[in-house]
Amino acid sequence: MNWLDRIPLLLFLVAALTVGLAPFVPEPHLWEKLKMLASGTLKRPIDIFDLLLHATPWLLLIAKVVRMLSAEKR
Repeated sequence: MNWLDRIPLLLFLVAALTVGLAPFVPEPHLWEKLKMLASGTLKRPIDIFDLLLHATPWLLLIAKVVRMLSAEKR
């Protein structure tokens, strides 16, 4: 996970706010896909791929923050 430590936090933040939320209108795409997942309508492969595509920057941002916080405690 050293590669995660070498990438600046700002890059993950920008990626999460742009790729993770685009398109912004009428609602963020990630939010739309999460609602589909919760309602059980996320079944088409393209929708599952789309969820993974838009969720990845957020998951990487969370992983980066968790690693930064755990490094501070050491």
